[in-house]
Amino acid sequence: MKSYWSEKGLSKRVLVISQNFYPEIGSAGNRIKNIYKLLKEEEYEVNVLTTDPMYPNKKIYSDNQFWDDDLIEEERDVTRIQVKNRKYSRSIMNRLWFYLEMALKMLLFILFDRRKYDVVFVTSPPIFIAVVGLVAKYHYRSKLILDIRDLWPESLKGVGVFNYPFVISLFSKLEKLLYIKSDQIIVNSRGFIDFIVENYNISLEKIHFMPNAAKEDEVSFQEAGQGKFKVIYAGNIGLAQDVNVLMEVAKQLNDYDIELNVMGYGFKKKEFIKFKDQHQLTNVNFIKPTTRKKCLDIISQHHIGLVTLNGKEVFETVLPGKIVDYMTRGIPIVAAVSGYAQEVIESKRVGIVSDSHDVDEVVRHILHLYTNPSLRKEMGSNGLRYVKEHFYWENNIHVLINLIENRKLVTFKLNQVESGDKAEVL
Repeated sequence: MKSYWSEKGLSKRVLVISQNFYPEIGSAGNRIKNIYKLLKEEEYEVNVLTTDPMYPNKKIYSDNQFWDDDLIEEERDVTRIQVKNRKYSRSIMNRLWFYLEMALKMLLFILFDRRKYDVVFVTSPPIFIAVVGLVAKYHYRSKLILDIRDLWPESLKGVGVFNYPFVISLFSKLEKLLYIKSDQIIVNSRGFIDFIVENYNISLEKIHFMPNAAKEDEVSFQEAGQGKFKVIYAGNIGLAQDVNVLMEVAKQLNDYDIELNVMGYGFKKKEFIKFKDQHQLTNVNFIKPTTRKKCLDIISQHHIGLVTLNGKEVFETVLPGKIVDYMTRGIPIVAAVSGYAQEVIESKRVGIVSDSHDVDEVVRHILHLYTNPSLRKEMGSNGLRYVKEHFYWENNIHVLINLIENRKLVTFKLNQVESGDKAEVL
């Protein structure tokens, strides 16, 4: 479907501002890549302001396998600013300096840029990049669409690494200012909507749900086979993911000769590897980060997908991207989560949840599915169906397109039960 403007022989110009972009792995980079490509398919003129790929580290992108998309017009459409500071260190102050350097360099680029844009689309976190988007709104005299992938600074408090009340209060005021000054807000988790409305008094009509999703050609089911029973954990191993639960689950699964493959990266990965070596866990294997296509193919070879989040209240609003990825390949989920993620898994019968984050309970759920292949198949089929109904990028991108074109959207009701609702044109 062509956009209204392309039908009229015009082309709206969109500037996308994001820390993460192709060829970076992870849900953030994949989200912005799909937004860029789908807007281009609708014949919008799209430019991306971003950094060199560096998540989870710069070194892996020297491998040409990650630069595998010929449809990304790198030289024409993408501007990458250079950042010297290292983000992925153990020092929270180093991370803050990294964000500040990135934001300042993006601001300088924008202030000297003479191009014109109709829409600025900026994604957060980090919140500093959202501030860049706000400046860009006034510099280009354009509409600002703010994309919220995580509640920040609430998530900082949730992981417990940054708890300076004055600074947190300052960031919260900045967060509210961004919500007020943006023309429209998009969230990737329906759980964020109630939080933003209730805590920041933002109009419900201003907030729209566009989840992380799968492309139609990514959705498929492949029987894992009758060999050794395999569980996979795919994605970030950071402060929010409760690595202690992961490690203790791995230790117990070793007693049942169940294989746990960890296709992960992040702040706590080294701790997990050290735990494996200390306890001689021969059932645990670590898989190097790879492309999204290969990642999905590897997921298909497993019988269960594992998800963990720590029990802090802020993470009750989150739907981890790995949940969608597991459903995309039709494997059932065992999760130690609560809140919105628990609602989705349980209400759609795509897996089993331990909301108490109890290791013994998580292992019991895995063993229950181990001995019930028909239940695994049923839950996997439910996941595939749910993705097809609610998590296709080709459908969900129209939430953003409708906002660009100023079309009126259906809004949500507070505390709405249905987890997969999409905003649609009235």
